[in-house]
Amino acid sequence: MNSPGTIDRPLTHDPQKQAPMKPSATEPAGSATEDVTTTGANDSRQNRTREMQLIPEALARAHMDARLREAERDRPALRLAAARRMQRRAERASMRARRALAIAVMQ
Repeated sequence: MNSPGTIDRPLTHDPQKQAPMKPSATEPAGSATEDVTTTGANDSRQNRTREMQLIPEALARAHMDARLREAERDRPALRLAAARRMQRRAERASMRARRALAIAVMQ
């Protein structure tokens, strides 16, 4: 059986290789549109596919942007915490030096 294919089982799924739709002879004139071109459908399908392929990249870029802004927002707090640690360390060193000096003077 050498049939050209059916709606349920077309010969090919590629729209460009399929025969264009033609109005049937049984339909009244003017009820169906003329030969349908699939170029617009293909372009929109390709654009949609391209956009869908770029979605993960756009999400990753947005995620990186958000993380960068968060890091820049947290940076002053981290600097302040480091400055306070260094200040406490300097105060402890100063107290050790005072004690050592007091012990040296008393002896």
